[in-house]
Amino acid sequence: MENSQILTYLLFTPIIGAVIILFMKESQTVLIKIFGLLISLFAFAVSLYPYFNFDYTNPDFQFIHKVLWIESLDISYHVGADGISVLLILLTTFITPITLLSSWKAIDKKIKLFTMMMLLLEAGMIGVFMALDVFLFYIFWEAMLIPMYFIIGIWGGEQRIYASVKFFIYTMLGSLLMLVAIIWLTVAASKNIGLYTTNLILLYQQAPNIMLDIQKWLFLAFFFSFAIKVPLFPLHTWLPDAHVQAPTAGSVILAGVLLKMGTYGLIRFNLPLFPQSTVEFAPFISILAIIGIIYGALVAMVQTDMKKLVAYSSVSHLGFVVLGIFALTFESVQGAVIQMVNHGLSTGALFLLVGIIYERTHKREIAYYGGIAKLVPLFAIALMFASLSSIGLPGLNGFIGEFLILLGAFQSQVLDSWWYVVFAATGVIFAAVYLLWMYQRVVFGTVTNEKLNTELTDLNAREIIVLVPIFIFIVWIGIYPTTFLDLSEAPVSAILEHVKNYTFNFLY
Repeated sequence: MENSQILTYLLFTPIIGAVIILFMKESQTVLIKIFGLLISLFAFAVSLYPYFNFDYTNPDFQFIHKVLWIESLDISYHVGADGISVLLILLTTFITPITLLSSWKAIDKKIKLFTMMMLLLEAGMIGVFMALDVFLFYIFWEAMLIPMYFIIGIWGGEQRIYASVKFFIYTMLGSLLMLVAIIWLTVAASKNIGLYTTNLILLYQQAPNIMLDIQKWLFLAFFFSFAIKVPLFPLHTWLPDAHVQAPTAGSVILAGVLLKMGTYGLIRFNLPLFPQSTVEFAPFISILAIIGIIYGALVAMVQTDMKKLVAYSSVSHLGFVVLGIFALTFESVQGAVIQMVNHGLSTGALFLLVGIIYERTHKREIAYYGGIAKLVPLFAIALMFASLSSIGLPGLNGFIGEFLILLGAFQSQVLDSWWYVVFAATGVIFAAVYLLWMYQRVVFGTVTNEKLNTELTDLNAREIIVLVPIFIFIVWIGIYPTTFLDLSEAPVSAILEHVKNYTFNFLY
């Protein structure tokens, strides 16, 4: 579908919404909240069009819209989507209205600015997933930093300034590496083409022909930029601070979508642009991923703060995704793609539930709670459901992704050792330990804190409306994952075929 403008309409929906809110009066708080929610719901409705009109059998980018921007450098406003992009765009537009509704009561200051920042953040994330020009990708990658910085820095906890600055510095460091790599890549590729271009589709054809010595450095520059965002061990230290200090809406967006920009970048850039370097570095990166799986789980196990526990669980779960990507088998990469969505749903739900209980008590310490199943039975059921999803219980979404990743890693010719799978699988056991242990201490037993009798109330209608859509998709993916796996099947096959063509002698 050439010259389709549906993705442009989707991109500009939250931007136009933010501009309209700018001209509303600060005192119109209810109107601003309702309008922001309606705009985000409309963006979700628009994002359904690419999903329902997508040609599953075609691995190429679809719904392409291209407008020449800077003629002398062949830089274009160039957007399009393959099955992987469509999945992550849907995840973004699905999570955003949920976060806005979840913060209805929690955010009580500068509501106009908060709603604008959330909509602009949504536009930045959507832009990252649809950009087919490396210059445009970089702009969106940087643009989404600003609203996230303000969301943590203005509406966060006591150490919000420290956390937001740390988040900004880490991500900016990675971004600068990427900028250098983009310039170097486009100049090196232009020597083969005969003209300078930032067109990602053209670069796919030319970048693998760049000298291997140069290609390695370009691979590493892109990799470190994306690894910081994932975050991959040992570049993860900004994440727990950002999660703990961010408001609930910020934590959900951060876990649900922002971290996926790193893993998406690895699939979209590192694998197809630098296939030889991908194969060469895959075992080393997979070891880092496994260290992250085990380290994140062990550190989560000793946390006393529920929010920090869930934050470290993200380090562990995203390690599975990186392992799946660099195992370079069809099953493992498919597992990595669906696990990006799974993590967004299950960890997003956990952060929402921690936020719900924090709104009532203003406490996140596990020791403060105990026996709350008797006081808030609906909350206890929801927390168990989200925890089992995160653990990877068969029948729920987490199992599908982890099973495919471990199966693919076991079959991988690049890793060529079942020890990777043995060590990675321990992360599943540890996940059960830290989540179920946390659940036992918070929910079961007798009510040890008398304050809870007056502080705690069960889920209200708004909170149930926020959680139910996530739980529906947790079960849906767990029972019938084909609905979503079909989307990414063709592009994943095409990317791996592309890698294989350039590394055939190494792999086969």
